[in-house]
Amino acid sequence: MDVNEKYFKNISNRERAIFEGAITMGALFHQFIGTPINIKSAESLEKSIKTAMELQPCINKVEIEINRDILKKIENEYEYISLTGEMLDVKVESNFSDKSAVIRLKYISELKYPLMYVEDVD
Repeated sequence: MDVNEKYFKNISNRERAIFEGAITMGALFHQFIGTPINIKSAESLEKSIKTAMELQPCINKVEIEINRDILKKIENEYEYISLTGEMLDVKVESNFSDKSAVIRLKYISELKYPLMYVEDVD
């Protein structure tokens, strides 16, 4: 019995694709929120997050954008702020076997909240 049969036998391939994308999104959020950032470091942080998250099992692609407008508005004597969920727009594409899912993190203004949700699944 291989690992997938042993530990994931109770879920479908579709559910596994969602699971892997969601785990990666949760890891991204909880690992990087609070990271010091400024306008100059935003691009390198985006690349670092993308590279790290694409190492996770079943992850095909990560798209990340840090909102530069927020960074420009927040200036202080220390020349940096901490990354928040409101600054992130992230898509994680995951695949397992014949199924795929897109998990999204985006600030939803009407909720006043950075929401993680399943954007697409097959």
